[in-house]
Amino acid sequence: MNIGLWIVQIILGLAFIMAGSMKAFQYEKAKASMPWVKESAKSLVIFIGVAELLGGIGLIVPYAIGIAPILTPIAALALGVVMILAVGFHLKRKENQAIGMNIIFLAAAIFVAIGRW
Repeated sequence: MNIGLWIVQIILGLAFIMAGSMKAFQYEKAKASMPWVKESAKSLVIFIGVAELLGGIGLIVPYAIGIAPILTPIAALALGVVMILAVGFHLKRKENQAIGMNIIFLAAAIFVAIGRW
């Protein structure tokens, strides 16, 4: 079970680190590749990016180094909330193709949160 949790943590963490970095630090690239970014406030996109970036780091680093490992399931729960909000956002905009990935990320975050609690 520990190996499975680590695999999910690393994949999910890296996915959030990459996506968050693009939204937080490469706004124009995010704008070109994600339709919702064009119609959202730049400050909102950057906020979401920073939240995803910190959450991705929180999925991996605290448990890996053994300092405050309780932060890992907390990060997973926080990213789960972000994914629930993302599902609602994409439903409202009728962007059904994005909802599937949000649900997969939500399930993975819940798995990590429960497994590491």
